[in-house]
Amino acid sequence: MAATWSITERQRSIGVFDSGIGGLTVVRALMQHLPHENITYFGDTARVPYGSKSAEVVREYAFEDTRFLLQQGVKLIVVACNTVSAVAIDDLKAQFDIPIIGMIEPGSDAAIAATNNSNIGVIGTLATIASESYARALRQRNPSLNVFSKPCPLFVPLAEEGWTAHPVSQMVADEYLSSLRQKNVDTLILGCTHYPILRSVIQEAVGNHVRLIDSGEAAAIRVERLLGEHEMLNVSTDQPNYSFFVSDVPQKFKELGAIFLDRPDLRVTKVHLA
Repeated sequence: MAATWSITERQRSIGVFDSGIGGLTVVRALMQHLPHENITYFGDTARVPYGSKSAEVVREYAFEDTRFLLQQGVKLIVVACNTVSAVAIDDLKAQFDIPIIGMIEPGSDAAIAATNNSNIGVIGTLATIASESYARALRQRNPSLNVFSKPCPLFVPLAEEGWTAHPVSQMVADEYLSSLRQKNVDTLILGCTHYPILRSVIQEAVGNHVRLIDSGEAAAIRVERLLGEHEMLNVSTDQPNYSFFVSDVPQKFKELGAIFLDRPDLRVTKVHLA
């Protein structure tokens, strides 16, 4: 991390990567909290989902995604994929000399601040839940918490399809989350950045009394704090530049991204990772 950042260095982008469109929930939060920051996004749409892959494959993909963003000259990287955050974040931090922020710690801190009855639910991909990263992070912070985890693998393809309020999505959510309703959780961590896209059906399934924790929103707040503490904030008042890259045909990503970010002029470029 640079000791003193020049104005030009401060204008470098925040890099964000995810397995697909889900990381746009993080991008949206970054746009809201840091309206002057440039953002470079990579969605590995050719290889989505990461959550059903082995830890070794996820690490391989994560290193490739990180190297791509570094080639774009970013100043900080947000790992918007909870699966990568669960199984590869320490490897990335050890390998690359750049600030890297994942989803697990910010999401856990936000959930602890929100719960009133100490019953916290966690939903995520198969790999994220199997890693027990959220359960471990939560109990390290407060051993008295009751943590109930549930993998919800079908949520990713439903989000990628854009079925935000489809009857099938509601049926799947009801099936997945009925067990968590019985556990009397009052806080639920959306442990995959695709899941906020399905927020309405998830909320319906668990009840309005349950507080949903968007790990991407929590991560954006942490990015804002880190950039401020290290005097890395972009001080320019120019219109920020947003660049989006994907590893497969960009049309579907562009259509959903334009709606989700309320940017009809969204430009998306297909790239091949080396």
